[in-house]
Amino acid sequence: MVALRCATVAAVLASALAGQTTQGQGKQDQAKQGPSGAYQQAARLPARIVDFKATPASIQPGQTAMLVWSTENPNSVTIEPDLGTVTTRGSKQVKPSATTTYTLTVRGPNGDVTRSLKITVAGTVERAATAAPAAEAVAPKPTPRMADGKPDLSGVYNSSSFNFGGVAVRGQNTPIAATLKKGAEKFKIVRGPDDAGQYSTCSPTGVPGAYFVPYQWEIVQGRDRVVIVYEYPHLFRVIPIDGTPHPADPDPTWMGDSVGRWDGDTLVVDTIGFNDKTELPGGFKHTEALHVVERFHRTDFNNLDYEATVEDPNVFEKPWTIVRGFPLRPDLTKVDEFICENNHDYSKFFEKK
Repeated sequence: MVALRCATVAAVLASALAGQTTQGQGKQDQAKQGPSGAYQQAARLPARIVDFKATPASIQPGQTAMLVWSTENPNSVTIEPDLGTVTTRGSKQVKPSATTTYTLTVRGPNGDVTRSLKITVAGTVERAATAAPAAEAVAPKPTPRMADGKPDLSGVYNSSSFNFGGVAVRGQNTPIAATLKKGAEKFKIVRGPDDAGQYSTCSPTGVPGAYFVPYQWEIVQGRDRVVIVYEYPHLFRVIPIDGTPHPADPDPTWMGDSVGRWDGDTLVVDTIGFNDKTELPGGFKHTEALHVVERFHRTDFNNLDYEATVEDPNVFEKPWTIVRGFPLRPDLTKVDEFICENNHDYSKFFEKK
């Protein structure tokens, strides 16, 4: 599983990054204005249903059947009637009193994908389908709050509907609108066919790049600090929210030095002290002058709005902003462990002593 997960992200991201090759002045001009189409193609990993079955499919009254399902790249997964939100993959024993059609719905960047199956209960008439409008009328659960009244942002969130390249894929998202300064064209990433960039070696993603890979991430909120854990490539940030300032001269790091504060119900995180080794969404390099301001706002129990303003006076004409919307994964209580060793030999991870 470890090898498969690493190979999958490497293949997808390597394909996107390798596609950033630009040739000729015309394409250089296009690159100056913003990201090219290769990121757009890789930015939309479709949600899909791998399997959905019932065993057995025909039962006698009073007997049970087992529903088994498996999905990929979902923002959310539901089974109706009766089950509601479920995990990405799993099984559930059901005991329908009448013949019932179960529908698995997977929501992702490509919209809703559904598959239905029927469990026949001998001697019964098929159960009427649940009306969809009634489910949609349910008000969203409110934003949870800490003891001091501040919003509790804690939870695991999905980044699977990520957008590398300037095309909004969810209602809250905005295109990446970065413009290079004159003379800063060297900061636009130009790749050859065999250059997969930082993602092929599992290098740290930086900020805001950490939210633009198809893996989950988690917020753990305390009274005086917020910790963010990213599944890929197993990164974390510890962000003080007690008034602690930046150090006077921070050592340059991959994820920078972050401090946070509350602006009403929005957590504002200011990050400086980056090295120049990471890549920005849209296909740009940067200098150690990179400055990122993030805003986290939990609109209700299931949704988190995210905004990142990116500034590097050595690279861009002016600051530019990314707006995202991340769904909560209520079926997950933590992110998975992620092991990545330069995408080289994984066989030793599976050797038995």
